[in-house]
Amino acid sequence: MAFLIAQMDKSSIKSIKIEAEGEIGDYLDSLNTFATVGALTTSISNEKINYVEFPAKDIEKTKAFFRTIFNWSFADFGPEYVAFTDAGINGGFFKSDSVVSTEKGSALIVFYSNDLESTQSKIENSGGSILKPIFSFPGGRRFHFSDPNGNEYAVWSDLNK
Repeated sequence: MAFLIAQMDKSSIKSIKIEAEGEIGDYLDSLNTFATVGALTTSISNEKINYVEFPAKDIEKTKAFFRTIFNWSFADFGPEYVAFTDAGINGGFFKSDSVVSTEKGSALIVFYSNDLESTQSKIENSGGSILKPIFSFPGGRRFHFSDPNGNEYAVWSDLNK
């Protein structure tokens, strides 16, 4: 027997509690783990960006990279998928040899940093590559980097930082 208790308001899930025994309980425990890291407890808004997914050649290296640099949390869903939270938006990585890059027409995910040089150093020391060194643009400075899989991202900071 399984029980699902959810506390909700008009636009978001406030909390979820799932209880069960046996094989179903084991499966539901994995869902509870996902909820615990935040994926089911964030506010859900109608027709707003809610989740983003990226390809990853090596899931374990990907988790280590983003955990070390950006302090993300992860929940594994088998050997070919991991969900992440604590990133500003929730998402996941799926096992694939594909990569995302602006050169190939992909959207660019841009992080913010209070200390651009420090963030760049952490990326370089954790296995990332700098694709475009720090440059100025109206409103700030930024650089582009790739994660260990080759996916392209950018980091920006204010002009006075």
